[in-house]
Amino acid sequence: MDRECSSAAAELIHARRTVLPKRLLAPGPDADQLHSLLGAAAAAPDHGRLLPWRFVIVPCAERASLGEVFAGALRARDASATTQELDRAREKAHRAPLLLLVVVDGQCGDPEVVLAERILSAGCAVQNMLLMATAMGFGSALTSGKALGSTALRQRFGLHAGEQALCFMSVGTVVSRRAARTRPTVPDYCSTLGPAPIHP
Repeated sequence: MDRECSSAAAELIHARRTVLPKRLLAPGPDADQLHSLLGAAAAAPDHGRLLPWRFVIVPCAERASLGEVFAGALRARDASATTQELDRAREKAHRAPLLLLVVVDGQCGDPEVVLAERILSAGCAVQNMLLMATAMGFGSALTSGKALGSTALRQRFGLHAGEQALCFMSVGTVVSRRAARTRPTVPDYCSTLGPAPIHP
């Protein structure tokens, strides 16, 4: 890869920012752009070629039912949740024009490939998609929450016993963004292995 390409890659990587779903509005990716976004995930490293992750698109027609899942999960955790709190839970399902659930499978294929590797592969697939969204001019975000582990959500998305919902991914047109946060520097997260300690 020449210097110009590596510079463009670095610029794209550092341009990626999390934009909260409530700040992502239509238009979202069209059919061709969505195909490119999902296609980027296939370049993720995948030990054993297990394909231990998948994505589930939540179309507009199913947002209301997902909102009820969110509200039901909140009600199950907190029987005293107010009407306003339940409405806020429902509203989260209607943010961003593109919404996907990221699912990882801890049991498919070779059992020697541990869950940590499978989640790492899913994370790489997700990052590829986030970078592609940035390259297309869209904003994006990953969101989680206690509802991801709820029985209602598992049933709604048809997750089997070996699967777990990792997060939701939102993509759309940015209408506003927060000031960019200060990112860590290389010395904050990288060190060099030194000589082994000498024990008496």
